[in-house]
Amino acid sequence: MSGAGGAADFDRPGFGGPDFDGPGLLDGVASVLFVHAHPDDETISTGALIAELVARGIRVSLLTATRGEQGDVVPGPLSVLEGTDALTHEREQELRRAAETLGIAARFRLGERPARAGHLQRRVYRDSGMKWIRPGLAGPADDIDDDALVRAPLAEVAADVAALIAQLRPDLVISYDNGGGYGHPDHVRMHEATLAACRAESAPFAEVVHDPAPDAEWFALDRHLATVTAALRCHASQLTVDGAHIVHSGGQREPITLAVGLRAL
Repeated sequence: MSGAGGAADFDRPGFGGPDFDGPGLLDGVASVLFVHAHPDDETISTGALIAELVARGIRVSLLTATRGEQGDVVPGPLSVLEGTDALTHEREQELRRAAETLGIAARFRLGERPARAGHLQRRVYRDSGMKWIRPGLAGPADDIDDDALVRAPLAEVAADVAALIAQLRPDLVISYDNGGGYGHPDHVRMHEATLAACRAESAPFAEVVHDPAPDAEWFALDRHLATVTAALRCHASQLTVDGAHIVHSGGQREPITLAVGLRAL
């Protein structure tokens, strides 16, 4: 789970922090591709950043790797969907509504053209699931489907991401850091695949970080709270919004992320 660390430390969007001396990663950028593992990741970890880019007139596209089939459902009327095919459909609709709320211009699914390499047949990458190792750190699930994302060859996943990059030619690609934010195996896999794809296509890549660092450009984005809150509410099967906090299906609470960093690799 991502935190909102540092949101009060800087008071204007795009401020790089007291020690950041690199060029602005968004200077001259007209199009950005975000790569995420599951529906809701785009909003939970990068919703405020997406809203900021859209406000700057930057075209934002989103690639989502899985349909979130393994997601636990919050208690309530949607809980009957847990573990059923209907949950997959619901999460796809939630993603569509959240993307529209954030202003995302185009959405793509990994394994489906144009995010599919060569002449390979369509592939569905399933949510790999996870388990908590300790609070704030996830690891692999005990039972992983054969068609789960983490079981797919890294080269194939990277080639699918590269196919979309070759089609879109974004000015910048953004995805997780090498720890996947909080260790989710699918997040880690998409970091690895996206970094490899960007290197293959000579595309600029930046990873999302949630703590200010000298080598990361920091964005304090409190002004997008209303937009992010509305987008979070679209993911009603996975979370609820309580004031300035998210409550996850397991009852975990975290502040709505309104500050993130970008680190170029």
